[in-house]
Amino acid sequence: MIHHDIPVWVYIVFTAVTAVGVMMQALVLLGMLFALKGALKRVEEITHKAEDAALPLLESTRDLLKDVSPKLKVTTQNLMEASQTAREISQTVRTESARMAVTVDDLLKKVSGQADRVDEMVTATLNSVAHATATVQRTVSGPVRQVGAVLDGLRAGFEVLRRKERAAEPAHAGAGVDGDNFV
Repeated sequence: MIHHDIPVWVYIVFTAVTAVGVMMQALVLLGMLFALKGALKRVEEITHKAEDAALPLLESTRDLLKDVSPKLKVTTQNLMEASQTAREISQTVRTESARMAVTVDDLLKKVSGQADRVDEMVTATLNSVAHATATVQRTVSGPVRQVGAVLDGLRAGFEVLRRKERAAEPAHAGAGVDGDNFV
């Protein structure tokens, strides 16, 4: 054994301080235990409250998902079918509008051709009517002028004859009548 010259009272003090330190650690640990028990109790209360509130919510959510899931699947499928139908309708509309444009263009060409034909026919008819009118005017007005000229000539001839007769009448019958006024 090793002999040291350390007094015994140091060992006693050291042991007492160590014992007090261990006791203090035990008390701190005991205090921590009580605090942890209180916290654990509080956590359990919160957990029970959460379970009481959350479990019915989770149950109703699960039930809602069970109810809605098939409907969502059907709705998704319907949307996909509607999308496909819309694409088909869009394609049909494009095709039909292209065909319609070709048909309308063809119809406009035909209408334009027919309008040109009608214009030519109307122009030809109006030219024929104008020519016929001019021909009728020449045909009718020429003889009418000639007849008018003949009548004017006859009238002029009769007028000349009447003047001669008037001029001749006073010479035959007028000697006595005009003779009274003779100076």
